[in-house]
Amino acid sequence: MSWSQRLTELGIELPSVAAPVAAYVPAVRSGAQVFTSGQLPFVDGTLAVTGKVGGDVSPEEAKRHARTCVLNALAAVDALVGIDSVVRVVKVVGFVASAEGFTGQPAVINGASEVLGEIFGVAGAHARSAVGVAELPLGSPVEVELIVEV
Repeated sequence: MSWSQRLTELGIELPSVAAPVAAYVPAVRSGAQVFTSGQLPFVDGTLAVTGKVGGDVSPEEAKRHARTCVLNALAAVDALVGIDSVVRVVKVVGFVASAEGFTGQPAVINGASEVLGEIFGVAGAHARSAVGVAELPLGSPVEVELIVEV
């Protein structure tokens, strides 16, 4: 089964590629890898939520938005090389705008990791960093970047 067929089976439709909010491109291929720029939880061109996790945004809500971020990253991969050319997910880097004292960043970024596992199975197992930060662009609570092998 191809990855595009797997997406259909799961009822997941990749969104349109989010327009860059600064001077960068959504994804770049270098050799056998595709690196995405950090993706925010844009839905139909609008940032879905703003605020800090553990404050204005609950960890559960942020986890859902991390899922949206990684689907936006997959859309950038698909637009550049086609989703079916992905061999495996190599690394996920997740940033969580954290309220003071919030330490649940790994659970938030599980929203990205878990959907990659659903889509790619064993090929979705990846190295990962989940980092708490003071602020993210546009007030976003989460940002996710992705590296895949093609």
